[in-house]
Amino acid sequence: MKRISLSVASVLIVLGVPGVQAEPVVALPDINVTSDTPIAPRRAQVAAPTSVAAPGPVAVQPVDAVIDSRPANTTHIDAAAIQRAGSSQIGDALNRVAPSVTLQSSSGSPLSPDIEYRGFVASPTSGTPQGLAVYQNGVRVNEAFGDEMNWELIPTLAIASMDLVPNNPAFGLNALGGALNVRMKDGFSYQGGKFDISGGSYGRVQAGFDYGQQFGQFALYGALEYFHDDFYRAHGDTNARRFYGDLGYRNDGNEIHLNIALANSGLGVAGSSPIEMVQQDWSRTYTTPQTTANQMGMANLTGQFTLSPTWTLSANAYVRRFVQNHVDGNPSDAAACAAGGDLICFGDNATPANGLNGQQIQNAALYSAGGDGLIGEIDRTSVATTSLGTAFQLNNSDRLFGFGNHFSFGASFDYGMTSFAGSAELGVVNPDYTVTGAGIDLGPSGVSAGPSSVHTINRYLGVNALDAFDVNDRLTITAGARLNLAALSLFDQLGGSASGEHQYNRVNPLVGFTYKLTPELQAYGSYAESNRAPTPLELACADPLHPCVLASFLVSDPALKQVTARTFEAGLRGQHDFGPYGAMSWKLGAFHTRSDNDIYNVVDTAMTGFGYFTNVGATLRQGVETQLNYKYKDVTLRASYTYMYATFQSAFQLNSLAPSYVAAGGVENVTPGNEMPMIPRHRIKVGADWDITPKATIGTDLLFVGARRYVGDEANQNAKLPPYFTLGLHASYKVLDNVEVYARGENVLDRRYALYGTYFDTNALYGSFSDPRSVTPAQPLSVYGGVRVAFDAPTAAPAAVLAKY
Repeated sequence: MKRISLSVASVLIVLGVPGVQAEPVVALPDINVTSDTPIAPRRAQVAAPTSVAAPGPVAVQPVDAVIDSRPANTTHIDAAAIQRAGSSQIGDALNRVAPSVTLQSSSGSPLSPDIEYRGFVASPTSGTPQGLAVYQNGVRVNEAFGDEMNWELIPTLAIASMDLVPNNPAFGLNALGGALNVRMKDGFSYQGGKFDISGGSYGRVQAGFDYGQQFGQFALYGALEYFHDDFYRAHGDTNARRFYGDLGYRNDGNEIHLNIALANSGLGVAGSSPIEMVQQDWSRTYTTPQTTANQMGMANLTGQFTLSPTWTLSANAYVRRFVQNHVDGNPSDAAACAAGGDLICFGDNATPANGLNGQQIQNAALYSAGGDGLIGEIDRTSVATTSLGTAFQLNNSDRLFGFGNHFSFGASFDYGMTSFAGSAELGVVNPDYTVTGAGIDLGPSGVSAGPSSVHTINRYLGVNALDAFDVNDRLTITAGARLNLAALSLFDQLGGSASGEHQYNRVNPLVGFTYKLTPELQAYGSYAESNRAPTPLELACADPLHPCVLASFLVSDPALKQVTARTFEAGLRGQHDFGPYGAMSWKLGAFHTRSDNDIYNVVDTAMTGFGYFTNVGATLRQGVETQLNYKYKDVTLRASYTYMYATFQSAFQLNSLAPSYVAAGGVENVTPGNEMPMIPRHRIKVGADWDITPKATIGTDLLFVGARRYVGDEANQNAKLPPYFTLGLHASYKVLDNVEVYARGENVLDRRYALYGTYFDTNALYGSFSDPRSVTPAQPLSVYGGVRVAFDAPTAAPAAVLAKY
């Protein structure tokens, strides 16, 4: 087997430096270390994590070998691996392949999971402390207002590849745990098309169509997707429609792309349910309606230009529009006033509940809506964000003192404007826990939050430099840094206290190495820092004396400290060709990430559904990752194990509704060494695929996730969520060369387990429940089937089209 080159250019490609001409790299025969099928050499599209998409050509090489030149343990997933996962959702593909990824969800919706990686989360749920940055073609797509990640807005069919990268300052703000870099297809790299339609359990129907073709120096690509699911939980209907299109032009080493992304989704995102309710009926939900409607449109112009044989320039400019409307039915702390009469009060039964006109709300007006006497509340929020940005990066590959060297310098600027509005309507809770509005909108009412309207502006500037030096043919050293400047402005449109100005800045360094111990064994190590500025959502709800209905109202603007993370990582990776007995690749690594000034969501036990954000000191996430891939003839085996220990490193107090703390006034005392909630110590993934014949394939996936602490048990005094394992099966058969039918089963053993666990106030609905545990049940046994039809693009563009150019 030819010795694998550790060229500087290869290292920089995977670190996000675009436009590098790398030396050819030879992969293991018949095995891909990160995908289920071998990757044929092709012209790769490399996106820069510093908001620069570099669509230009690089040297022909297998992507898996390039990824293994990183000084960190990175997971690469290509389009073939996503297709083989049998799902159109990004979370499913990551959960199947990436060793340190688990899916959490307070709703269970397949379109809106919380993707947890090494103890950090990218979540669509407002109020979740975010710790992963996500880029689509070089544009950071975490929402500007709260850094949420709406996974259903990315058209999965149009994804060319994904790289899950650990802590790296090159990815800018909020890459505390790492970043997911998503590269989309274009007409130069993807030729032909495919139509895919499937359906199955719980009324799921999904369909997709994509097509790419090159016309001389021009290329077109387009993808359409539709998804509908009636959902396994009541009131959880889910719909999504997505489009992605790319127009590219290539000439004399220069390349320009204009890509458009559009998405529209409607999610019935029911929250967790009391465990007593779930034990009676797995599908029941608690206090609805809970719906979210998202709309997104984005245009991104990217270019890569060859300035000289050793200099390239990459640049991009984008504009993005995001609109969200959320409706959330909840119990309310409103009740009849203690003084008697026909009046409604809040919390202490003495604080008046006022309507928008300032008049106190009458009991009779409220109960005219019906119900069984329990007061509820329908909270409504709307978020409208316009964001835009630009970036550039210069790269130089001149040799330095006769040694291979690559230097890059770049800058990016991102600007986001958000209008947030929230309102609350009192109503009644029906026997099935649906909330019916009474047409009475809350006004300012003491401790309660009336209508809110806040305008926010985000301004993020980043400047980065990186140099990689080839000391010899075995050792490569990389070093660099990124300066992050963040300015956030909040303007309370109703004259409240949510206005404020905040600025944050930090220089984050990176240093790393890769060293070839033998032709088949490589060592790597790195140290990196990153930071996260508090979001406008967190800053506008950070006052313990004025808690907010989280994700609904913004009432105050005290300062929060920025979060900083320091990561050490080291490991070994190797590969070996056993000749007629197959080939194997493996990875073994350890990581250690300490975050200072971590931001946490604190529940207010005195007011149902209220809370605030605060800095809680230091946290530590450390662990060991192992991964093994083996291919023998038509059989591919893969396995991974992650040991993860995430703990608080500072002493502080939190409020909690967990049983162990109720007697202490609802206060839990967190001490250094206490485990962080919802992060399992153990996760095991095992999979196998067998190409029985050239036309037929079968496979299986087994996932084990260890026990996790409930959210609200940060002091570790209560029982954990039990561990779980789940088994999946999939099969496909080619009826014709271009027609394939397939089927897959999820949770085929019909295991009952929880995706998420927390605590709730059992007195919120006047003692309807006695157990404060609240969980999100996982989807039961589900079976899906579909057909996929592929077709080739014409070998030559029509003469009439080419004649125009």
